Amino acid sequence: MNSFRKLFFFAIAVTNLNFFPVYAFQSTDLVAEHSFTEGIEGPAVNRAGDLFAVNFKEQGTIGKVDQKGNGEVFITLPEGSIGNGIRFDKDQNMFVADYAGHKVYRLKNGSKTLEVWAEDSTMNQPNDLAISDAGFIYLSDPNWSASTGNIWMVTPSREVRLLEANMGTTNGIEVSPNGKLLYVNESVQRKVWKYDILKDGTISNKRLFFSFEDYGMDGMRCDKKGNLYIARYDKGTVVMISRKGKLRKEILLQGKKPSNIAFGGKDGRDGYVTMADRGCIEVIRIPHPGSYYSKVHK
Repeated sequence: MNSFRKLFFFAIAVTNLNFFPVYAFQSTDLVAEHSFTEGIEGPAVNRAGDLFAVNFKEQGTIGKVDQKGNGEVFITLPEGSIGNGIRFDKDQNMFVADYAGHKVYRLKNGSKTLEVWAEDSTMNQPNDLAISDAGFIYLSDPNWSASTGNIWMVTPSREVRLLEANMGTTNGIEVSPNGKLLYVNESVQRKVWKYDILKDGTISNKRLFFSFEDYGMDGMRCDKKGNLYIARYDKGTVVMISRKGKLRKEILLQGKKPSNIAFGGKDGRDGYVTMADRGCIEVIRIPHPGSYYSKVHK
């Protein structure tokens, strides 16, 4: 498929009684198809603009891709470890969720030395992660065979705490730009939940934020305005949902299995979407800069 295709149409769809536009934006490939394995996930951009994602060329690696699309193996994880979610904190330390090894790694700013930051053998598989400005790490923890899941928290002092058990298949997870809200989605159940984040990092006041009638969900990110972008796995789109829970846009992708999204580029409005079926990263344009990008490029 031509990575520079442009589709000229405008469709109206109805979801939850809301009319919203489906935009077939021009998307481009940042790297060639199958540069990554089908396990490509966890895109995250550092302050310098470099993009990192797991499973470059082979499982168990973390790839580094510059803004021109030049990729390389940044680091190979220890045997038995496979990364999924990646995030950077405000000090540019990288955190990696290791779903095979039931742990979270940290790489200090600029380092390639892995440090086990948190570990708990009772986790199903730490999947995606999000980090608050206060330094609390939130982990989704799905059990795909049972269609259940949990939410975990790692405190700045490295204490691992179970926040909620017996949910649906928890997957995408994100903290709002103001640090007051936590969003968690359940892929199989097609629901997105919203929580208040308390001063001690724990969560309360769970309520339904959005639900879909079809297809799955994967990774999520917020822009600086608080809009939530969700990868619609198997549908081949990224949706934009407002802070009030209204579906505002749906962006068509070339592949069908987007696994996650991160923001970067010169203005923070490039959406880097990892594509499991194509083993590459598609780039789309986003209306507002990403939340994390806006904070590290003040």
